[in-house]
Amino acid sequence: MIADALAALSEIFSPPFRAVFWKVLGFTVALLALAILGLHHALLSLVTLPYSWLQTTASLLAGLGLVVGSVFLVAPMSALVAGFFVDDLAAHIERDVDPFGTPGRPISIALSVWLGLRFGLLSLAITLVALGLLLVPGVNAIAFLGANTYLFGRQYFEFAALRFHSAAEAAALRRRHSGSVLFAGFLIAVFVSVPLLNLLTPLFGTALMVRVYKRVAPRTRLPNF
Repeated sequence: MIADALAALSEIFSPPFRAVFWKVLGFTVALLALAILGLHHALLSLVTLPYSWLQTTASLLAGLGLVVGSVFLVAPMSALVAGFFVDDLAAHIERDVDPFGTPGRPISIALSVWLGLRFGLLSLAITLVALGLLLVPGVNAIAFLGANTYLFGRQYFEFAALRFHSAAEAAALRRRHSGSVLFAGFLIAVFVSVPLLNLLTPLFGTALMVRVYKRVAPRTRLPNF
């Protein structure tokens, strides 16, 4: 598993992954900018101060607060956006690790949208809960790591498996190999906890979990760990 993680880490800097990264980053920044502008306008419309300088100060402080807060939204937002791009990366990795295996089928647009939204919202919820636990030293870090281990393990494994199986079969396969999936999810959770590097989480998660899937899936097994 560690070897798979190292291989995934090196692969995310390859040309196909870099191309997807810039797309994900561009859309993520655009969405965050729109969200900040919208929230800034909404906040100011709710507050009317008697002096123009107070209004200006409030506007600047609100903008600064939203920009700082948006840092915590980068990971879930990039995960949401990446859901629309990582299918091609999964096919690329499948060819690399199992060139003679049956290629997976692309996930439908509707399913990609649903998976991206579900994952983005769950990731956002976990981030907000972790922020709410900042006043409880140690607990917030453990809760954040534990929740992300499960969330990332489940999401990225099922994404890899859905290229070959139905949703029910993918979920059953994940439960059958829960130990491997959770350990891989833990590695992704550690990755996402590193600022700036977490922008690459969707790429690393896809590269790692396709390898994990190929090891545990029937008829497409790789050599043992």
